[in-house]
Amino acid sequence: MRTRTMLAGILAAGSVLIVSHQAGMRVVTSDGTSLTAPIDPTPAITPSVVITPEEAVLDLVDGTYTGSRINTRFGDVQVAVTVSAGIVTEVAALTLADKYSRSDQTSNKTAPILRAEVIESQSAQVSHVSGATYTSQAYLESVQSALDQAAS
Repeated sequence: MRTRTMLAGILAAGSVLIVSHQAGMRVVTSDGTSLTAPIDPTPAITPSVVITPEEAVLDLVDGTYTGSRINTRFGDVQVAVTVSAGIVTEVAALTLADKYSRSDQTSNKTAPILRAEVIESQSAQVSHVSGATYTSQAYLESVQSALDQAAS
């Protein structure tokens, strides 16, 4: 309930970008203010197979990998992922959707959020940024493509 109250206050403050992943939800307002709220880790359905964090770690080969160029109706998106000591240490946007001025603004706000989430989760399995669904989807597809190369 407390989280809902805090989120309602932030939503009233102006435009908001929301990113969620397994550890929680991060809300970032247009002025850069952020709040991280936990998500209940108890699943509604008990999984039949439980994977520990150690088992979930990818076996990545060090290097920099260029993901696929993903076309969206707002422009192309492509990233490069750097792996060092077997972990993702950097995600750099090579091309971001910029077909329209608004898509350029959205991409510039979205890319740093997705970059941080991918590095934190060590995966492309993060939620999309609200208001930037096409860019988020393309960004994460490109990340996954680079991770696939790094796992080879």
